Amino acid sequence: MEAVLGQVAQLPALLAVCSSALVRAWDPPTLERALDWGRYFQHLHDRLRARPRLRHAVGQRLRRAQPGAPLAFGQLGRCAELLGLALLENRALPPAACRRLLQRLLQPPAARPSRLALLARRKAASRLLEPLRSSPPPPSFGGPEPRLAAEAGLLLGRLRDEPPGEPRWLGGVLQQLPQPRAFRVVAAALLLLRQGGGPRQEEEAGADPLLSWLLEDAERFAAFCQQLPGSLLASLAAHYSQISKRYLDLLSDWGSCLLYDPLQGQWVKSCPDEGELSWEELRERFSCLCKGPVPLRGQTQAALKLLKGRDGDFQVRGLSVWTDLLLEVQEDLRKRAEH
Repeated sequence: MEAVLGQVAQLPALLAVCSSALVRAWDPPTLERALDWGRYFQHLHDRLRARPRLRHAVGQRLRRAQPGAPLAFGQLGRCAELLGLALLENRALPPAACRRLLQRLLQPPAARPSRLALLARRKAASRLLEPLRSSPPPPSFGGPEPRLAAEAGLLLGRLRDEPPGEPRWLGGVLQQLPQPRAFRVVAAALLLLRQGGGPRQEEEAGADPLLSWLLEDAERFAAFCQQLPGSLLASLAAHYSQISKRYLDLLSDWGSCLLYDPLQGQWVKSCPDEGELSWEELRERFSCLCKGPVPLRGQTQAALKLLKGRDGDFQVRGLSVWTDLLLEVQEDLRKRAEH
């Protein structure tokens, strides 16, 4: 029994280590041993709770081991839970050990469903490190490449010669181009109109038929936003309020289709084969919008805050995709301000 009491006396120290920076050196096998100790103490509690004398001896040893805020005998029965939660809250835990922790906590024994599995799902987002992802290139708010600019210029020249309204030939001409190329020509034309410095009336006369063709078909606009880079879309959104509103609405729809996978520690598509964007793509799109002019940045952040509030206004990662995106965008802006 003295050997058992000696082991019990080590429990406060084990809990303290799980909450400290010492776990930074832990690998998955070390984490497994710590969790096994939790299961051992839980098993010990189940064996001794009907034996008053032994239970009293264990309680005494716990009080002697941690005089200031002693553990009670009943907490032995929650030892696995206490260890798991301490580790989930500890940001020093390395990614590999953290993934092993989630695998253990999210897959409790079938014969004994654990409350800890639910707690792990809720706490995991605030702990798991995000997977490494390549940094997207910074957006350019300049003009299109020369060849695209030439094609866009020809398109605008023909539009200027037409009477007001959407020309009947526009859709047919654009359909003759491969879809990504057609979208790029339209985008280049819209940007050239804003950068040309001509009269506002002429700009609107050229932009209106292009915007009408682009926005009147929801599937066409979704394909446009999927196939063009985020930096180019941000340029368009900065110049055209019609595009920025519809684009943010579309990003909202795509974001709502993502689900958090606690084992991977990241947001994933609910249907991998569907057309919505991945987490990395969605994050890059919002980041580009927030690197644009101040009005567009404010509009984007306001939209994210509204979506975050509607989704529960969570403050930790992994519970709401909008919380995570807003935190990512704010972190990007902070880094840019520092440099």
